[in-house]
Amino acid sequence: MAAGETQLYAKVSNKLKSRSTPSLLDPLLALGFPAHTALKALAATGRKSVEEASSWLHCHCSDPSLDDPIPQEFGLFLCPSGPLLEKLQQFWSKSKQQCAKNRAHEVFPHVTLCDFFTCEDQKVECLYEALKRAGDRVLASFPATIPLVLHSSISYLGFFINDGPADVIREFAMAFATEAAILADCSVKPCTKQLHLTLAHKFYPHHQRTLEQLARAIHPSHSCQWTAALFSRDMRFVHYQTLRALFQYKPQNMDELMLSPGDYIFVDPTEQEEASEGWVLGTSQRTGCRGFLPENYTERASEADTWVKHRTYTFSLAMDANSRKDAEASGRQNREPHSPTSRSISSIQHLQATIARRSVLVVRHGERVDQVFGKCWLRQCSTPDGKYYRPDLNFPHCLPRRSSGLRDFECDPPLSSCGSFQARLAGSSLLDSGVRITAVFSSPALRCIQTANHILEELKLEKTMKLRIEPGIFEWTKWEMGRDNPSFMTQAELKEAGFIVDPNYRPAFPLSSLLPAESYTQYTDRCARSMERILGACPQEPGTILIVSHGSALDSCTRPLLGLPPRDCGDFVQLVRKIPALGMCFCEESREGGRWELASPPARTLTHGANAAFNWRNWIPGS
Repeated sequence: MAAGETQLYAKVSNKLKSRSTPSLLDPLLALGFPAHTALKALAATGRKSVEEASSWLHCHCSDPSLDDPIPQEFGLFLCPSGPLLEKLQQFWSKSKQQCAKNRAHEVFPHVTLCDFFTCEDQKVECLYEALKRAGDRVLASFPATIPLVLHSSISYLGFFINDGPADVIREFAMAFATEAAILADCSVKPCTKQLHLTLAHKFYPHHQRTLEQLARAIHPSHSCQWTAALFSRDMRFVHYQTLRALFQYKPQNMDELMLSPGDYIFVDPTEQEEASEGWVLGTSQRTGCRGFLPENYTERASEADTWVKHRTYTFSLAMDANSRKDAEASGRQNREPHSPTSRSISSIQHLQATIARRSVLVVRHGERVDQVFGKCWLRQCSTPDGKYYRPDLNFPHCLPRRSSGLRDFECDPPLSSCGSFQARLAGSSLLDSGVRITAVFSSPALRCIQTANHILEELKLEKTMKLRIEPGIFEWTKWEMGRDNPSFMTQAELKEAGFIVDPNYRPAFPLSSLLPAESYTQYTDRCARSMERILGACPQEPGTILIVSHGSALDSCTRPLLGLPPRDCGDFVQLVRKIPALGMCFCEESREGGRWELASPPARTLTHGANAAFNWRNWIPGS
């Protein structure tokens, strides 16, 4: 141990040696970790256990900032519990579903007691003592109930706390600030403004009435036990966006970031110029490493999801002092998610894990021909007498016959040659994984039917498994070009083209029921009802239901399974734009049954670059 570290360790040990609890630092030093990084790990994990701190250090072994003296930022909040918290959480959920996400959804229900402040790693435990002393000082005078008065304005909705109880709470915050300054040498600024519990903030003005109606279901008289909670956050990423990884990603290049489901990634919106389309540059909270990652492997997370809960003090005279202290120190945030673990080390292990469960694999179709050659692609491949020819190798070799001729392909385009190749690659990967397909559903769009058929061909199932056409999982019709829905191929035309379609399947939404230019709510409701029909049409036996649809289906068809409300429309549009050809979402039914969860897809990802058009005439001298 270096001389400087020895002095630091001695100073910390002397300050804490009077405590009855055993030091968490000693075992980490015995494991060979330097004192400054061991203290950093303890502060970053809430000083809960040696195991958590040791795991944090192992994960951050390649963190370039591991040795930097960057302290945590701390905040103190008064948090409700019991029936009142349940009502507040219901409001959080309903307001997000009905009025989209607003600023209040970034943090759990709370009353802010002080501004965020920094504390040196070796003095963090002194903050816990400051919290206990401040709580003990006002415990006898803390109000049994805290009256809450609803206040509403054009951009704010929340409960204000009346002066009498507010004075006691401010006294507690001031006592904490004083004790923190004495014990931990921290400069804490207690909240002096009107104490409040925010319900909604920075929302759209036209949502105000709906939010007020939802808020009236929260009765301030609901019983509640109030708890002061000390949280910390990484001060470097305060103004960053937070993403949560949905899938595992293994880096293909040195500058890419490894992802495990549940990882949190900090992204600076101002640093994305060097990232390619569909990729972002971010820093992993789990490892501290920085690199590029595919944005469609993530979803937006809330700001407080990455906060670490350290200690709490519950204001209840009935509680035993020892149980009130710090023993209930818990994991991250008030929901305490489990640490993410890597999935699917091999396809064999994956099959062993899912052999007794049902699963749903939602796949986006392959590259469509108009995506490459534009909306006027038909003009490029049509002869004057209306016949099809192939002007470029990425045009399909031939087109199936349609009763109305080529014009119906304009709004119902086929796959390009590369799109067919993509679908076959995906099917081959599914074959290698050993996945067992029990049923196949497809959007009525030709590109989806072709993709599904190519996948079945690679799985050697094209002759035995019939396609079930479900118009209910067709694209959001608002995104279609014309006022009317596209004219799809009939079952007779599909049969003539060699597709084996199940004529006995009764879809949730017949073609005639699709609404042109439907609203977002109508679209998500349609997909939810279609998923109910699809699951109902399939046996309960273990296996995978394959759904081939559009990029939007990866979100709109999986969220109902997961029990999640529709995503905010703006977030949905941004997410869908980044979904590549053959993008996949995989949901597994839990072993207990009745619950579904996202998992790593059984097929590997498909990534490739663009290939521009080439004109040999440009090489003629003088041209």
